[in-house]
Amino acid sequence: MAGILADRAIRALFDEGRLKAEKALDGDQIQPASLDLRLGSKAFRVRASFLPGPSKRVADKLGHLSLHVIDLTEGAVLETGCVYIVPLIESVDLPQALSASANPKSSTGRLDIFTRVITDYAQEFDKIPAGYSGPLYLEISPKTFPVVVRRGSRLSQIRFREGQALLREDEMLQVHLSETLVASEKPVIAGSSIALSIDLKGTGPDGLIGYRGKRHSAVIDVDVKAAHDIYDFWEPLYSRGTNELILDPDEFYILVSREAVHVPPLYAAEMVPFDPLVGEFRVHYAGFFDPGFGHANAGGSGSRAVLEVRSHDVPFILDHGQIIGRLVYEHMRELPQALYGTGLGSNYQAQGLKLSKHFKSHT
Repeated sequence: MAGILADRAIRALFDEGRLKAEKALDGDQIQPASLDLRLGSKAFRVRASFLPGPSKRVADKLGHLSLHVIDLTEGAVLETGCVYIVPLIESVDLPQALSASANPKSSTGRLDIFTRVITDYAQEFDKIPAGYSGPLYLEISPKTFPVVVRRGSRLSQIRFREGQALLREDEMLQVHLSETLVASEKPVIAGSSIALSIDLKGTGPDGLIGYRGKRHSAVIDVDVKAAHDIYDFWEPLYSRGTNELILDPDEFYILVSREAVHVPPLYAAEMVPFDPLVGEFRVHYAGFFDPGFGHANAGGSGSRAVLEVRSHDVPFILDHGQIIGRLVYEHMRELPQALYGTGLGSNYQAQGLKLSKHFKSHT
């Protein structure tokens, strides 16, 4: 049966030796439709990002691209503007019927940490082809804030799929009519995606519409929750009645969708990270939405999509209600044992405009 593998099937991959790990799994590492990946004990600072290509292993490229090696055992700072390659604790031995894809975790994207999974012989980032057997590596490049990471830190996640799981346009329309995937009176469904628009009217009495990352900040420890003051790292942005926002080139913004998003239990969703048809900016580094996100029975009514936005090359004006991203939905192969938001360390269920878990709440 085609579809995304749920938590039970991911555990079975470990039992069958198709997934391997150098240390015991963390209790919340397996999510409803994904597996968190953990950093190993070394980070290789490299001259530039790379793909090994069809005839080389990642280790072969590291031999001449590595500038120095950083020990992550006790934790280390990864600086902005630098590129690091970290061997992961997990490795795979996929059967021919199973492929996988990776994405940054939500908290990773909200810190503007650019990550991509690489395999040996890879010609694409974040893609693990069917039948691949070997190690996994994570490319890490902090863009706005320097970060502290250590062996076991979890910055990326992986999904496993069998066959073609993507909903067709007609299927998505039917599911939307019965389940309301995006809370819009006139949903824009095209191809295999449904559109999301931006909220620039703001929330609360002050009309908060988002945050812009500050440069030259202190470091953020990716494994510590509620440790940092928001205003040391972020500039709040408020609506001034114009219902628009000018994105400055190469600045990083946290914004929010106008519509609530719903991922029913038998589906998984992913945001398309960049769509040149809607403007010269990248949206949502962390694209996975697990089954149960925004689902009423999992405590998620009204959950918005938080958007990590970065403009490229030129300033770009966003208007309230403008399409800013698209969601694609895929079939699950089976119902997960636990839905997003039901005790699995789900930090962003029922969210509105929300920064990552690393910052203290001011509410």
